[in-house]
Amino acid sequence: MNAPIIDPLQGDFPEVIEEYLEHGVIKCVAFNHRGSLLAAGCADGSCVIWDFETRGIAKELRDNDCAAAITSVSWSKYGHRLLVSAADKSLTLWDVSTGEKIARTTLQQTPLHARLNPGLTSPSLCLACPLSSAPMIVDFEIGCTTLLPVYVPEMMPDVLLAPQQRSKCSESGPPFSPAAACFNKCGDLVYVGNAKGEILIVDYKSVKVLALVPVSGGSAVKNIVFSRNGKYLLTNSHDRIIRIYENLLPAKDVLRSLEDLGKNVDGGVDGVEKLKAVGSKCLTLFREFQDLVTKMHWKAPCFSGDGEWVVGGSACKGEHKIYIWDRAGHLVKILEGPKEALIDLAWHPVHPVIVSVSLTGLVYIWAKDYTENWSAFAPDFKELEENEEYVEREDEFDLMPETGKVKVSSVNEDEEVDIETVEKDAFSDSDMSVEELRYLPAEPIPDTNEEQDELKLIEARISASPASEEAGQNGHVADHTPSPLGEMGETRGKRKRKPSEKAMELQAEKAKSSKASGRTVREKSRAVGDQEIVDSVNGDDEDDVDAYY
Repeated sequence: MNAPIIDPLQGDFPEVIEEYLEHGVIKCVAFNHRGSLLAAGCADGSCVIWDFETRGIAKELRDNDCAAAITSVSWSKYGHRLLVSAADKSLTLWDVSTGEKIARTTLQQTPLHARLNPGLTSPSLCLACPLSSAPMIVDFEIGCTTLLPVYVPEMMPDVLLAPQQRSKCSESGPPFSPAAACFNKCGDLVYVGNAKGEILIVDYKSVKVLALVPVSGGSAVKNIVFSRNGKYLLTNSHDRIIRIYENLLPAKDVLRSLEDLGKNVDGGVDGVEKLKAVGSKCLTLFREFQDLVTKMHWKAPCFSGDGEWVVGGSACKGEHKIYIWDRAGHLVKILEGPKEALIDLAWHPVHPVIVSVSLTGLVYIWAKDYTENWSAFAPDFKELEENEEYVEREDEFDLMPETGKVKVSSVNEDEEVDIETVEKDAFSDSDMSVEELRYLPAEPIPDTNEEQDELKLIEARISASPASEEAGQNGHVADHTPSPLGEMGETRGKRKRKPSEKAMELQAEKAKSSKASGRTVREKSRAVGDQEIVDSVNGDDEDDVDAYY
């Protein structure tokens, strides 16, 4: 679709289901940094990567040690690595180009979500959110896991904190409410949402809480995610409200900024109140989104690629609805899909495209239903709803009309064109010195053993002749070499010729004599035919009788 003919007044959000993708039972999806590749985790433990331009499968990653369902997939910033978490408590780091497994580790709890550090070029550090444990930092290089604090020390006992220890939550321990966590844009800090309705800003290197932001209502935080540009933070709570916070911290040197904020706080404030004072200067509530009529829970809320739209899926069973709001808080669109529950969704980083995963394992692609605006080609173009009679001017189609004037081009043709300077695009945060993986080469899929056997069977049937098949059934080998006996005895395979007049007269006489002697016409004719065959072999003139029979 050409961009100039698109109506700029239309909302830049999807409207209809364009198509769907199918590969087993899909559980989760994620786009790479540029949206050219789409990774999806399957219920059988495999991970498939689609080329989103062609909608073809570019690569399939399968771990023989994992047969459990995939719970999340996460790309590295430059697309060279893919992190996969599974229901068998495993975390696997893949090299996307080669399809090889870089590292694999097993946690004590099932990781619901796992994200690679966005600030590293080749990350081996990830953030995992287990089902019944505090969020943890997993380092694949040294094989270490570090639990992050989910509560301020003055508010909770030391048993639940244990930031320096490794995975103190056991299978038989008390129930632990799962906490949501995510990296900031540069990967310097971790934002943790706990069950008490608080957002903790944690320095994961020193495992220290730097700021605390209380969520209005005090409800448990289920999801927490940053916008692509890092300016807004989204939380989804159990009170069925999606909240948007504006990030007041700078993009760079965020740790130093937090230290300065802590020093500027009044000396009489200490402990939790000091953390809240610092947190009030880090995040400020911007908008709240909810359905006032149905009061439904939300699934997989996220931002659009440019951060202008907020999207959330309905958590109701038996419906596939996606709600889209603008950043001002207005509900602009409700996308209604098939009667299947929604379990995951993702917004394309560049285009107004949403992919949603249904409970049946299908991936639906929602795109915009564009309306072409042909007036973009010419400012004086006017669209008509019905035909109108037009009266042309007298000089309208003259070569040089009097009313028209030749417009002088203001372009300097002698000016040199700059072809070396690269303009910044929507991915200006990318490091140009690092080669980014945008596409995967197509690889031919080899035939399976069953397909090869079927091809061999078809070739054998084509090459086999009817004579050879009959000979094979009788247990004989077909011999295609001509033999003199075959040429004399088998008259069916020979071409029939018209008999001569002499042969016809001889046949009539023989028929009369055979009737008188009591023999049948068929037997006599056969005898005449045999005689003619012998004569033809001896070189007589009556060699046409055998051909007649």
